[in-house]
Amino acid sequence: MSKIDKFSILRRPIVTEKSTLLQEDKRYSFEVAVGSTKLEIKQAVEDIFDVKVLKVHTINVKGKTKRFGPRVSQKKSWKKAIVTIAPGDAITLFEGV
Repeated sequence: MSKIDKFSILRRPIVTEKSTLLQEDKRYSFEVAVGSTKLEIKQAVEDIFDVKVLKVHTINVKGKTKRFGPRVSQKKSWKKAIVTIAPGDAITLFEGV
């Protein structure tokens, strides 16, 4: 395993209606670096948020094709991770909102 900064592995939390409903089951969604492994994602979440990670599911999301008049462009592909944490732990993404 290469030495990668834990903050470069976790790009941003994904806040959608579906991911908000997953939080009730102690599952949190993040956009992660494309080359990161499940073990690296697990260690990054445990170090940053001080929680115990039970499972990590990863999904490679293919970029969508968009049209702007006659031009066709491709959005970037990215990687999503759904992290399950131990009961009793919590990740507070937006404390003051």
